Amino acid sequence: MTSILFVCLGNICRSPMAEFVFRDLVQKRGLGDRFHIASAATSAEELGNPVHPGTRRRLAREGISTAGKTAVQLTRRDYGRYDLLIGMEQRNLSAMLRILGGDPQGKVRRLLDFTGSPRDISDPWYTGDFDRTYDDVWEGCLGLLEYLEAESR
Repeated sequence: MTSILFVCLGNICRSPMAEFVFRDLVQKRGLGDRFHIASAATSAEELGNPVHPGTRRRLAREGISTAGKTAVQLTRRDYGRYDLLIGMEQRNLSAMLRILGGDPQGKVRRLLDFTGSPRDISDPWYTGDFDRTYDDVWEGCLGLLEYLEAESR
């Protein structure tokens, strides 16, 4: 089983969006039993808070629920628990490396680095554009799944 942790600043917008989009994608492909998928924050600002209403509304349009998800924080121990720790932007990666104490096994990656157009995913907390964030997250999750499928061949 491959364990994946998606990470953003607060764990209420981008990383839970990636968690639930990727979970939905693998379930629809009949691969759900091959993955453990979760998400976390680099900051403690939103700990215990539910997924942002903008993310919930955007995912609901796709038939995806985030019920029960609340923000949790990345810990140093998570490095040993996950095969991949995937940040949404370069600033997340810097914070992740600080929290994790480094990345000796090359597990820390940026989500859109799994696509043909590597870039940061902008934070809809600031932009208000949950549609664009969804499109970027979908592209990244699809690229990640294709990468993992190619790796397992």
